[in-house]
Amino acid sequence: MNGTQRGYQYGPPQNYGRPRPQANVGYSSGYNNYYQHQHQHQHQHQHHGPPGADPQLWQWFTAVDKDRSGSISVNELQSALVNGNWTNFDLDTVKMLMGIFDTDRSGTINFSEFAGLWKYISDWQNVFRHFDRDRSGSIEGRELSEALQSFGYNLSPQLMTLVERKYASGTSTEYGPPPGISFDRFVRACVVVKTLTEAFQRVDTDRDGWAHLSYEQFMSMVLSVP
Repeated sequence: MNGTQRGYQYGPPQNYGRPRPQANVGYSSGYNNYYQHQHQHQHQHQHHGPPGADPQLWQWFTAVDKDRSGSISVNELQSALVNGNWTNFDLDTVKMLMGIFDTDRSGTINFSEFAGLWKYISDWQNVFRHFDRDRSGSIEGRELSEALQSFGYNLSPQLMTLVERKYASGTSTEYGPPPGISFDRFVRACVVVKTLTEAFQRVDTDRDGWAHLSYEQFMSMVLSVP
C-alpha cells in the first residue's frame, strides 16, 4: 500500500477563518425561513438556556430538539441538516458527526456538544464555499483535488477518481465525469481520507509510502473509518 500524505484534525484548516453565524444548519441558506415558520409558536421557550449559553445558538438547538427531550437524536439531526439543494444530509454523514461530537456516548447530542457541532459545520461551510469555485453548490473533480491538496493529501488521479465516484451525490456511471459532491458528502470524504491516511502512517513507520500489513490490520484500518 502507498500513502505519502500528512494528516490533519477532523476539522478543516483554520486559515480559512470562521464565517458569520447563520440561521441554517448545514449548507442551505433557506433554513432561516423554515425555522421561522415552524417555530414561532415556541418563541417563549427559546429565550432560556443553560447559564452563559448563546441565546441564538440555544434557539437553534431547541428548533432541532423537536421532542423537547433536551438532547438531539440521530433522526432529529438528520432532519435539520440540509445541503444547498435542500436535500438532507445522508445518514452515514450524520452518524459520523454524532460519533465525533457525542463525547459522553449517550447516543444523543446535548447542548454543549451541539455548540461544538455547530462550529464544526460552520468551519466546513467556509471551506466548501472556498473550493466551490463555480458556485454550483457541489464540488467537482478539480475542486476536490485542490481541496485535498491544500490539506496535504496528494492523491493519484486513479485514487481521486475513486473518491469522486464513491462520494458523488448522484448515480455515477462508467462514462463521463462523476456527478458533483454535495456539502455533506464532501465533509465525509475529507474525514475518511484523513482517517485512512493516519491509520496507514501508523504502520508506515519509516514514511516511505509502503507498509507490510496483515489481513487483520487491513480490515481494522478500513472498518475504523467514520
